[in-house]
Amino acid sequence: MSKMLTGGQLVAKALKKEGITTVFALSGGHTMPIMYGLREEGIEVISVRHESAAGYAADAYARVSGKPGVVITTAGPGVTNCVTPMVEAYEAGTPLVHIGGGGFQQMYDMGVSQDSPTLDMMRPVCKDVKRCLVTARLPEYVRKAFRRATSADSGPVYLELPVTTLLGTVPEEQAVFYEEDPIQSAAFGDPARVKAAAKVLAEAKKPVLVLGEQCRYSTLYGEYVEQLVNYLKMPVHTTFLPTLRGLFCDESKNELFTLGENAVAAADVIVELNVNNLQNLAMAKAPAWNADAKVIQINEDDNKIGFNRDADIGFVASPGAAAMQLYQEIIQLIPEVTSTAWVDEARELCSRARAPFIEAKDSQAQPPLPGRLAAEVMRFIEKNGLQDWHIICDGGDAAQWMLYNSVAHYPGQVVKFSNLGTIGTGAGFTLGAWAADRRPVLWYSGDGSFGFHTMELETMVRNGVPVICVISNDSSWGMIKLSEELRSPDFIAENGHHSINLLQTMFPYEKVTELWGGVGLQVHKYEEIVPALEKILASGKPGILNCEVDQKAYSPRTKSFAGL
Repeated sequence: MSKMLTGGQLVAKALKKEGITTVFALSGGHTMPIMYGLREEGIEVISVRHESAAGYAADAYARVSGKPGVVITTAGPGVTNCVTPMVEAYEAGTPLVHIGGGGFQQMYDMGVSQDSPTLDMMRPVCKDVKRCLVTARLPEYVRKAFRRATSADSGPVYLELPVTTLLGTVPEEQAVFYEEDPIQSAAFGDPARVKAAAKVLAEAKKPVLVLGEQCRYSTLYGEYVEQLVNYLKMPVHTTFLPTLRGLFCDESKNELFTLGENAVAAADVIVELNVNNLQNLAMAKAPAWNADAKVIQINEDDNKIGFNRDADIGFVASPGAAAMQLYQEIIQLIPEVTSTAWVDEARELCSRARAPFIEAKDSQAQPPLPGRLAAEVMRFIEKNGLQDWHIICDGGDAAQWMLYNSVAHYPGQVVKFSNLGTIGTGAGFTLGAWAADRRPVLWYSGDGSFGFHTMELETMVRNGVPVICVISNDSSWGMIKLSEELRSPDFIAENGHHSINLLQTMFPYEKVTELWGGVGLQVHKYEEIVPALEKILASGKPGILNCEVDQKAYSPRTKSFAGL
């Protein structure tokens, strides 16, 4: 008699065929057949305390590993709790496969519990949405979900699997599986357009390269990106898109990859590789970007060429392949650039724009400025040889200080929310980053953001995640409070801040560590920060440093958020 495989077993086997070794999930009856299948296949299930955290974890897993992330949620509220992570992944172009549970098919449209319009909810924020109603076709649907998520315009896919389908059975000999077949290829640009772009770039005096988030998932021939940059002495803008930092080089070893953000305002030629011109890149418009610059847009998704800013030259190609083609053309046109004039100017532009971040590093103010806290955290990392730790930036204003103080030595080392501006991602991002490569994590958070998923610290303890959480505590929803003060100073002076933007003064978040015997410390002076972090590090357990920071200091990003 042939062995019968349940739908859950089919899904697990299909995931294994796709090379999946880790998924993120929360317990739920509708998806238990998959859980049993995953256990049989030896696929790790990291169980969280909220589906939203599972979604963020799967997202960060993809950003760090460069491979698709997988989140599994039960029907109804399990799925709906994961909507925001799907939007976050959509904005970032993260290849994420969300497998959602569904009710019994024979009871659809009868008012059965958890028969929610989840397909309709997910459709606007996913690249593809499907529901499989035939057990035997489950491997096919899983394969299609991965192909769609990882195609040129990478992004999230939602696949709903009703419990009826998962409980169904198929004879083992009739089960059809597909071997993992990642398409390790790259798209090359039209030769005529490449030549035209190379000519413009060769004539440039002040070129800048801008890298987009989806370069993370298209790295074939990526070594040519750095070769092209070095040959032309071309500053690179990746700053606000931290997943790209460290992708094509170690930032600490190539200064050019840190000088592009403010240089785009003075550039005469701007090359965009897989860029989506959203607000976090000023929509590629003046004054942040030079209105008179010639723009070369190269993207694997032709819909993004000309989006928000017209391209002088545009063509479809993969980033590494395009860089190789441009490099091979340019070395025939001009010798390697030796002048440092443009690099010096770009450095000066960046130094001027980043002055608030730089000046805060050595501020003597007490309690410390948020920038001083971020700088002290980096001093702790350097002093103790922790340069391989992941750095997770969470919170409105807090995230900006850590973003601009951090250094990326490898791809996915620094992780921050996308253009969506999703605070509260820190706990999930911490889990996902660690799961991707098992490197320790420095989770940097504002006090408001920390409260979103505090119980995921239990998840970290349960899974042995080496993490130190640093809370930049201004006892408020800082970015909103400060931007209101900047926007309407007279009104705030007369009426005071709204209570909705205020939190309890120095709430003792560090006491959460008492639940697992870890180390939780509260500090109020900058000279206490490094010693406190070293004490937590020595404990070998997840710990929290709750640091009071100045309540008036704001980052340039918050000033921008206020419309100033």
